[in-house]
Amino acid sequence: MRNCTEAFAPGRYARPMPTLRLVLLLLLALTALPGHAQSPIYHCIAADGHPVFTDQPCSSLQATAAPATAASASAPSLRPPAVTCAADVDALRGAVIDAFANADANRLAGLILWAGYGEHAAVADIRALAGLMRRPLVGIDLPDDGSASDGTAALVVRTVPPDGSDDPGETRFAIERHAGCLWLRQE
Repeated sequence: MRNCTEAFAPGRYARPMPTLRLVLLLLLALTALPGHAQSPIYHCIAADGHPVFTDQPCSSLQATAAPATAASASAPSLRPPAVTCAADVDALRGAVIDAFANADANRLAGLILWAGYGEHAAVADIRALAGLMRRPLVGIDLPDDGSASDGTAALVVRTVPPDGSDDPGETRFAIERHAGCLWLRQE
């Protein structure tokens, strides 16, 4: 029988066994390898003109690659991130102007109070916003004090009407206060 002090004598088990050393080196090597790169996201325009974001090349969807804008082709913008919570009508008006200046339907959609919308209604409204962004902005009308005579506030976006259209080029949004912010709601 072996003596307990002999089994735990200093230096006897101080060196790891060769197998353990090999396993540790293998684990270290695996953690040093880079992970798989994320698949690229392609921005395409479908045959019906709607934007499509996919992990497949545009040609595989019979779509064309969306043209790169100056902002996406250059270095990241140095502009501060857009604030989606407008504290007053002037800030809300400025955010709408910013959305049009950058042709950013997502920015305009971020100003809308979507509570109570169904999925299909929201999709239809987002498509309408994308169409609105393709038209040049003429002006934005607000009541002088930010409220209409009936107690509801409204913001009217005036754009150039599409060619050959009876559309007056006006889109009306109700303005609602919710959680301390002013939001747009399509009428």
